[in-house]
Amino acid sequence: MNVDHEIELLVREIKRLGQENADGKLSVKFGVLFSDEKCANIFEALVGTLKAAKKRKIIDFPGQILLQGAHDNVDVVLLEG
Repeated sequence: MNVDHEIELLVREIKRLGQENADGKLSVKFGVLFSDEKCANIFEALVGTLKAAKKRKIIDFPGQILLQGAHDNVDVVLLEG
């Protein structure tokens, strides 16, 4: 799969799992994305896809990388939709 396609799929999954935050943007906890069965079947490297999407300013989250367990409660925010 190419990165653009994986990012499109990520945006779709954030829309499916996310909720509107105080800023009116869709947001989902990293732990929800990571543990979702559908996401597990779609993404071989979810962390890499998140990093690529952040670099392209499609999503945002604090820090450079998210790790399962340590960052389960971190919000992944969709910047454009």
